[in-house]
Amino acid sequence: VQLQASGGGLVQPGGSLTLSCSTSGSIFRRYYMGWYRQSPGKERELVASINTAGNTEYRDSVKGRFTLSRNNANNTILLQMSSLKPEDTAVYYCSAGSSWILYDAWGQGTLVTVSS
Repeated sequence: VQLQASGGGLVQPGGSLTLSCSTSGSIFRRYYMGWYRQSPGKERELVASINTAGNTEYRDSVKGRFTLSRNNANNTILLQMSSLKPEDTAVYYCSAGSSWILYDAWGQGTLVTVSS
């Protein structure tokens, strides 16, 4: 399973950033997809996931700030992050799986740094 992630970077607190993850059509149509993140010294944590119908789940700390969506035309998911906080700084990993917790497949990480 190939997941291609992109979109990380440096942003100031309160700013916005969008991450994208693309995959093959067969994977996109069958699996839940979403994002995990991992900060130095911390466990990897689930940020948000989306099912094939477009329903979403978010961890509490990002609700109201992050929006996960699917682009069915190009087999891509987008994580729109706004009102970013320094504690959002992490390596973000795209993931796919057969349930909301994903975990069956991983893309390469993309670093998001929120700092002034």
